[in-house]
Amino acid sequence: MPRVKRGTKRRANRAKTLERASGFFLTKSKLHRSAQEAVERALKFAYAGRKQKKRQYRSLWIVRIGAAAREAVGLSYSQFMHGLKLAGIELDRKVLAETATADAAQFAQIAAQAKAALATSAQ
Repeated sequence: MPRVKRGTKRRANRAKTLERASGFFLTKSKLHRSAQEAVERALKFAYAGRKQKKRQYRSLWIVRIGAAAREAVGLSYSQFMHGLKLAGIELDRKVLAETATADAAQFAQIAAQAKAALATSAQ
């Protein structure tokens, strides 16, 4: 079996790590071992951050929808969402939040439908 020397592969791998670590502070951007640890840690945070971003956007949409529903027809967020379900309106939170901020009149119509559906179900 022939002998394999890893010189070029090793250099390329280290260069890639140092390239990813450019902009890090002091030895974390210059020495391979420190850079490797910093890059691995950064990638962990980046992975977690991509998951957190989804949660944060959903939370933002809920706040916007709740504020708009309270202003339009005086319903809380949970009552409004329940009214939408009863009315058979299947819009996701992203679309509802965008409608609430961009087109208040249309959102008010949707909210009125939700309120009417709540009123009919209560009787």
